[in-house]
Amino acid sequence: MFVFNGETNRQGRRIPQHYAMAVFTRFKSAVRWRYIPPCSVYRRRLDPGPLLRPAESVPERRVHHGGAESAAPRRRPFSRVTADDLVFFRGVLPGRVITDPDVLESCNVDWLKTVKGNSEVLLRPKTTDEVSQILRYCNARNLAVCPQGGNTGLVGGSVPVFDEIILSTALLNRVLAFDTISGILTCQAGCVLESLSEYADKQDFVMPLDLGAKGSCHIGGNVSTNAGGLRLLRYGSLRGTVLGLEVVLADGRVLNLLASLRKDNTGFDLKQLFIGSEGTLGVVTAVTILCPRKPRSINVAFLGCSSFQNLLKTFHMCRGMLGEILSAFEFLDASCMSLLENHLKLTNPISESPFYIVIETAGSNSAHDEEKLHNFLDKVMTSSLVTDGTVATEEAKIKALWSLRERVTEALRHDGYTYKYDISLPVEKIYDLVTDMKEHLGSRAKNVVGYGHVGDGNLHLNVISPTKDVGLLAAIEPYVYEWAARCRGSISAEHGLGLKKRNFIYYSKVPEAVALMANIKAMLDPRGILNPYKTLPDDAHSR
Repeated sequence: MFVFNGETNRQGRRIPQHYAMAVFTRFKSAVRWRYIPPCSVYRRRLDPGPLLRPAESVPERRVHHGGAESAAPRRRPFSRVTADDLVFFRGVLPGRVITDPDVLESCNVDWLKTVKGNSEVLLRPKTTDEVSQILRYCNARNLAVCPQGGNTGLVGGSVPVFDEIILSTALLNRVLAFDTISGILTCQAGCVLESLSEYADKQDFVMPLDLGAKGSCHIGGNVSTNAGGLRLLRYGSLRGTVLGLEVVLADGRVLNLLASLRKDNTGFDLKQLFIGSEGTLGVVTAVTILCPRKPRSINVAFLGCSSFQNLLKTFHMCRGMLGEILSAFEFLDASCMSLLENHLKLTNPISESPFYIVIETAGSNSAHDEEKLHNFLDKVMTSSLVTDGTVATEEAKIKALWSLRERVTEALRHDGYTYKYDISLPVEKIYDLVTDMKEHLGSRAKNVVGYGHVGDGNLHLNVISPTKDVGLLAAIEPYVYEWAARCRGSISAEHGLGLKKRNFIYYSKVPEAVALMANIKAMLDPRGILNPYKTLPDDAHSR
């Protein structure tokens, strides 16, 4: 039974005005949560073979300036910036060479404030030609460069480790073309994702990518990290929606791959090398991306489940009953909700539950979509899979419900020092890792929470302590990576490896694959000036 725009529910409980939307009947489920042990796949030692040493054998030391506890390499023999270098840069970028320490401070520190570099120069080009001139010069001078977009990354990939020159894409922010027939958008790499979403919306299209950091992140950075986000279930990854790239290589050559074709089988698809390579192979300066038509009907349901097993059953039923209109299926646990309520003062629109689900549908016919959603909700309620929930169809209320998922990362920052892990696992195993980590860490952790993208098996595991704790980190790593490897998962689903995770790559990739990556890096960037301390493990650079 549904009550639309009502003041109270059937039990007489007043609905907050902020959530005056379709609310369905609450009931208590008799199903109790039960523990499911981790993967039964037999445990074996990860043998990296003769090509490369395992990450565990790499000597550890603190990141420059004591930022992250992750192992960091020693500074490689790059040149240091001189007065003559600054003269050249100012000639290419008049008024856009920044050496003011106060301005550089924010560019040297990552968003989580766990990694801090010591760059003394920030360059802000506006054109691809300027990027080309800068990299050609830096390559000749053996000056290391750290490309930087919106600096919203979570693995230390967007800030210097030592004194690398910061090459900002912030002024590469123009939309170059939009085809209103095909929905193909061509833009510079520094365009902010939210700005592109607003631009596409005016053209009656949407961006295929949506992230909690959309107000700050750049599309070039999204491409360089192969960001996943909230719409991957509906529109797929950037490897499918990005049609072309323009990339400046380390020696200044411009590789124009800005194709606007959806089908092109003429040789290797070279753009895929740069999607997800985290700025180590080249600097993305422009992107061509396929935008879907804007849905005419959007609904968001926020549901409560008594167990993760019921949540998985709800997901299974959701895919079958909602089919082509299903756009997102996200989850967060009760600990996440507590953080949202305590630190951000957000209101839980339903009764307390061990798990919460955000489901979004997007289609072209509101009556058709609402009927499918109604039938689905009726089914999961009568089968006791869902204990409570609310549905929004208006934009403001939709945003309110989405904020309960999108702002979890923000809430975590207020709770203490957070160790963040972005793990890809078989869908049925994703919350088992949270349960096991709680048991493994015990009282050593202040809190262990889990949320993420059920639709693509992506868990965001967060372990919180009052302050940085070396002993706690040692208990988390490599335990978390070993756990993922036993389940044949990935240690990085969408955040990349950056500085923090590069030495753990062997838990997800065989040594032969890592060696091949190093060979590709050496071919495209022989002097290794682009993001030299990121993505690849330390030992790969010594080969």
